[in-house]
Amino acid sequence: MSEVVSVISEHGDRAKLLAGGTDIIVQLREGLREADVVVDIKKIDEVTSFKYSEENGLSLGAAVACYHLYEHPELSRLYGALADSAHIIGGWQIQSRASIGGNLCNASPAADSIPSLIALNATALIAGPNGERTVAVQDFCTGPGRNVLENGELLVSIQIPAQCSDSGSAYERFIPRNEMDIAVVGVGSWVRLSADGTIVEARISLGAVAATPLFAEEASASLAGKQPTEENFTAAGELAKQIATPISDMRGTDEYRAHLVGVLVKRTLTTAAERAQN
Repeated sequence: MSEVVSVISEHGDRAKLLAGGTDIIVQLREGLREADVVVDIKKIDEVTSFKYSEENGLSLGAAVACYHLYEHPELSRLYGALADSAHIIGGWQIQSRASIGGNLCNASPAADSIPSLIALNATALIAGPNGERTVAVQDFCTGPGRNVLENGELLVSIQIPAQCSDSGSAYERFIPRNEMDIAVVGVGSWVRLSADGTIVEARISLGAVAATPLFAEEASASLAGKQPTEENFTAAGELAKQIATPISDMRGTDEYRAHLVGVLVKRTLTTAAERAQN
């Protein structure tokens, strides 16, 4: 890891990292990004391994390919939203290479994994010339294609809190086609229930409706102490719509996207609550 930091520190923004390569190779080929040096990190254990414990949760190396998540029975059960996301990033060929860490660093407003990571309250572990630091995933993206990584820094892993038996999460997106398209709107939701079924806490995140993925803080807080009912989930969806600032383009109008926020918040909360109860 120290060697990687040294190389990318020396070359600054002219150095790029190769994990899965499904974004950076295309971007370099099409001239969207430029590099003098490309550093392949796929043989570094810290970024290619993952581990889960009931105390510390999931530590997911930045270069771990998507399929590891949805093919792992325990992880896909505990982190339903992230497994949902990993299963629809490109096609299955892409999923055998692309990583959740790369999807995060690419910082697309419409990225499928980022709303799930925000809903799951994930943090990013970053290494650089001044040592390590952590940043909440909800603060990681700073604009379309931009993130908080500074010269000489790289994402090492994503840390996601341990999940209890009465919590559940889900992710859904709307796309014009069935496969391999970019989300018109994406929503990740997480809920934790009490013994009597009341919502203890919730987290809702939106994608493709602003310059960066959003944490819907007010909508999330509004569910605490309430029952997981269709009415309450619909109300949370209406609150979430208030922070969305979508654009109109060939794939949908801003009004349509705002409507979809309400629909997908309700759907993902319903699925998350069902998973928490099973």
